[in-house]
Amino acid sequence: TGEAIGYDDKLTRALYKALQASGMKVANYGTVLLTIADKDKEEVLPLARRFYNLGFNIEATSGTADFLRRHGLCEGSSEIIDSLRQGHVSYIINTIDLDQHNTRFDGYEIRRTAVENNVTLFTSLETVKVLLDVLEEITLSVSTIDAK
Repeated sequence: TGEAIGYDDKLTRALYKALQASGMKVANYGTVLLTIADKDKEEVLPLARRFYNLGFNIEATSGTADFLRRHGLCEGSSEIIDSLRQGHVSYIINTIDLDQHNTRFDGYEIRRTAVENNVTLFTSLETVKVLLDVLEEITLSVSTIDAK
């Protein structure tokens, strides 16, 4: 069924190894494209902030961009498919609401283009949380030293 395992003394390093073993490109920079169902928008907000704090650019489809823009996190994008084909997007996060007919099909072209162009695509926010744990562990961060 395509399972992968990573073994290490530290959970985040084991997760990193498992993600790589599954064939996922683990990028710690770039652009994250969000296209999120209305029911998931509040839950995705802290995840988007974590990506932003790691230095990722945040782009989104129009409805998601409106929501994120109100929270100071995003610019919309009208050239999504071209960005995917040109390799400008590191990750796509796409959730749908099965109770809303239009959300099942809104992201279809984005998901298809992602698969055709080998762009890492997430449809589960739980998996995104795991990825962020890994990225926060492996990404060099800069902090200031307060001189007193």
